[in-house]
Amino acid sequence: MSRSLREVVFVDGVRTPFGKAGPKGLYAETRADDLVVRCIRELLRRNPALPADRVDEVAIAATTQIGDQGLTIGRTAALLAGLPKSVPGYAIDRMCAGAMTAVTTTASGIAFGAYDVAIAGGVEHMGRHPMGEGVDPNPRIISEKLVDPSALVMGSTAENLHDRFPHLTKERADAFAVASQQKYAKAVANGQIGPELVTVATRSAENGWGLATVDEPPRPGTTVEGLATLKTPFRPHGHVTAGNAAGLNDGATACLLADEETARELGLPIGMRLVGYGFAGVEPEVMGVGPVPSTEKALARTGLSIEDIGLFELNEAFAVQVLAFLDHFGIADDDERVNPWGGAIAVGHPLASSGVRLMTQLSRQFAERPDVRYGLTAMCVGLGMGASVIWENPNWEGAAE
Repeated sequence: MSRSLREVVFVDGVRTPFGKAGPKGLYAETRADDLVVRCIRELLRRNPALPADRVDEVAIAATTQIGDQGLTIGRTAALLAGLPKSVPGYAIDRMCAGAMTAVTTTASGIAFGAYDVAIAGGVEHMGRHPMGEGVDPNPRIISEKLVDPSALVMGSTAENLHDRFPHLTKERADAFAVASQQKYAKAVANGQIGPELVTVATRSAENGWGLATVDEPPRPGTTVEGLATLKTPFRPHGHVTAGNAAGLNDGATACLLADEETARELGLPIGMRLVGYGFAGVEPEVMGVGPVPSTEKALARTGLSIEDIGLFELNEAFAVQVLAFLDHFGIADDDERVNPWGGAIAVGHPLASSGVRLMTQLSRQFAERPDVRYGLTAMCVGLGMGASVIWENPNWEGAAE
């Protein structure tokens, strides 16, 4: 039988406020799976037209799948969130691009006709589960020189990127980082960041009960002069600092995806249409360049060019990684299309959750920008990969012409 692919739409996305990892962070004594549950429940609360039994799949990503981030977290979170027991779920891992892969995988199922509605997201509690906890890398990876030993330390891969592209100086990285903080603070003040946040009840032995309502990592008073004085922990006299990189964070995200016909049938909002996506591998020791080939692949397969992209949501794992992307495509460091509401350097990067944060922000920007037709969400991925997803704005004014 012949089968035509269906249009996939991003309906809605939410996230918890992001916290600082560690014993004094917002979520020091909050379980990772409870953060996911909070997001799933909020999606259903915000979209009452969606019957819970119409959800066909729950895909939740985590990089460190252990403890309260283990046990097939997509299924356990679905049960804990009160979804019918008939709704299946699974866990997924592509390191930083976990939630992004949860989206592309379930979206492909929707396009194919296996699902009508899916929930996709991610969580990372880096305070409870530091990146690499419990892993056992095969010694052949190093002994047979399959990768450079620095490939297993993300900060070292960012230093390697500075080596490869010496014109991407520490000064440029610091300036980009300061701009990220400033753009984030402005977006919060304007009410652009905030409506997507899910309030989370927290409890600690030291402080008792509390509510997480805002992001913890931002440093609004950051200056270039201040960043210049920070230590370079990955290399003596290096370039990468705590100021021009994302921190260690806790948080969760989730979004609703649907076939466009189903969304219209149920009266669900349509935030974006999926155009296409690409994943690509690069040398693990310079994993930060990953979004370059993955974006080129996504553009080639959709017949678009980089000039067609009117908004970019690029994950700021490290400033140099975003600069390498911009440099490759001939985009200025301060181009207004890039991360207009700031990025991970300000808001944080709870690894596997970040892809859906990018998408949620792009969807909200599309609603403000009918002059923009296409947007890109992209990120570098540990062990040498890139991930890119292209979206179309349903509010594009040219559609009516």
